[in-house]
Amino acid sequence: MTKKKKWKKELSASNIIPQKIRESILDELIKIEKEEEVVIFFACESGSRAWGFESEDSDYDVRFLYLHPIKWYLSVESRRDVIERGETGDLDISGWDIRKALTLLRKSNPPLLEWLRSPIVYRRRYSIIDDIRKLVPEYYSPRSSMYHYLHMAEGNYRKYLRGDEVRLKKYFYVLRPILACQWIERDQGVAPLKFERLVENLIEDPTLKSAIADLLVKKKSGLELDQGPKIPVINHFIEEELKRLSEENPGRPALASNPFKLDELFHNALAQIWGKKI
Repeated sequence: MTKKKKWKKELSASNIIPQKIRESILDELIKIEKEEEVVIFFACESGSRAWGFESEDSDYDVRFLYLHPIKWYLSVESRRDVIERGETGDLDISGWDIRKALTLLRKSNPPLLEWLRSPIVYRRRYSIIDDIRKLVPEYYSPRSSMYHYLHMAEGNYRKYLRGDEVRLKKYFYVLRPILACQWIERDQGVAPLKFERLVENLIEDPTLKSAIADLLVKKKSGLELDQGPKIPVINHFIEEELKRLSEENPGRPALASNPFKLDELFHNALAQIWGKKI
C-alpha cells in the first residue's frame, strides 16, 4: 500500500463547539493578526477535544498557521516563528509560521499532521492548507511518528503514572501514543486522531478494554479524575508495551530529502496572500 493510500483525512466535524466559544476564538485570532501583523490561514482544535476524551471543563487548545508579509522573511537575522498567547480563561492559543510548519512537515512532525486532520476547524482561508495536506504522503515517515509517540508515552508515564497514587486522567496521554505506535507498527498509515477508534481496533483483552471504557466515561461525564489509586490492568499494559516498544525503537529518524516542493509551496502561499510572484 502506498503512502498516499494510507493517508486518510479525518475532517468530518464530530464535536460541536458552543457558538459563544467559537466567536471568542475567532475574535482572538483577529486580534492576533492585528497585533502581530500576520495572516492566519488555518486554525483548528488540538488536544483532548480533537482526540475525543475531553471533559466538560477541558480547555480549548487552539492551534494556527500564519504568514508574515514578504519583507519579514528577507532578513539576515533569525526571527521568532511562533506566536503564543498561552491560557486565557478556557482558551490556550498558539501558532506556527508557515516556514516553521513546512520545516516540520519535512520531518513528518506528528503534532502538525494531527492539526492538519483535526475534526474541529475554526478558520480555513485560501488553498494553502489543502496544498500542505497534498504533500503529506510524500513526507510522512512511520519511523518519525513512532519515535515521537514513544517518547511522549515514556515521558508522561514517568511523570504521572509510576506511584501507587496516579493522575488518573493522564492515563489517556500515555495510552493514546502507545496505541498510535501499535497502529503504525501494523502498517496502517497515519494514526487516527480519535482515541476510541484506536481502542476499538487495537485492544483485544476485554478486561483491559472495559477498564479503559469505564475511565473514558468518567472523564467525559466531568467526574474528577485527579489523584487516585492506579488501575493495575491498565498499568500492566502500559508497562509491557513501553518495554517492548523501547527495545524495538529504531532511533531518531533521518531528515527527509528533497525540500523543493516545500519551497514551491511556500512561494505560492506568499503569492496567494500578498499578490506577488516569488
